[in-house]
Amino acid sequence: MHNLKELKIWNKAIDLTVEVYKATASFPKEEAYGLTSQIRRSAVSVPSNISEGAGRNSNKEFIHFLGIANGSSYELQTQLVISNKLNLMNDETLQPLLKEIEEIQKMNYKFQNTLSNQM
Repeated sequence: MHNLKELKIWNKAIDLTVEVYKATASFPKEEAYGLTSQIRRSAVSVPSNISEGAGRNSNKEFIHFLGIANGSSYELQTQLVISNKLNLMNDETLQPLLKEIEEIQKMNYKFQNTLSNQM
């Protein structure tokens, strides 16, 4: 098992989720059960899957959940771009979020490799 508070990737994913919630707070009410909800669920899924993997008994299981977290990050990336194209989110809000997502994706890939090498 891993200590979540010491995992930089988990902390960054938590921070990203908070920023995503702030960025979607101004979305129209009619999107509350649509894109807003989907974006927020994707964002929450990233640190949630990292934490679930950290609590598992083996690196193999952890890697599996890191893969799920990575998939959620790509889903989030896509939904944010769609939001921008629908003029729900401006470029000034979108670009820093995409940069954070890309950084988390790179960290995730490196972390998976590190765990694989430990097996």
